[in-house]
Amino acid sequence: MMIARWHVEAKFGHKNEVIALMKEWNEAVGKQTGLDVAEERMITGSIGAKEAVIETEMEIENLSQLDAFFDKIATVQVHADWGKKMSELVVSGSSYWEIFRVVDA
Repeated sequence: MMIARWHVEAKFGHKNEVIALMKEWNEAVGKQTGLDVAEERMITGSIGAKEAVIETEMEIENLSQLDAFFDKIATVQVHADWGKKMSELVVSGSSYWEIFRVVDA
């Protein structure tokens, strides 16, 4: 099992709008991807982290599943439209993915 984490930084004063758009994405696009976005977790910066940071975190089985996810969202027009709205609210170049392996304790 792995954790895929998407990171963005909201422009000043737009964090709540970014969070709302991310929730909208889950409803409009996420359910079409084959990943269980219902279990997705969203976090924001608080103490010792940038307040503008917003991250979503989801469990994936392997990198093939993540690759299929990327292939799928590339074909969804609603995702492209959503991306244009999101681009107005986030710091350009701030988005990136991190992938972590889950280690059983």
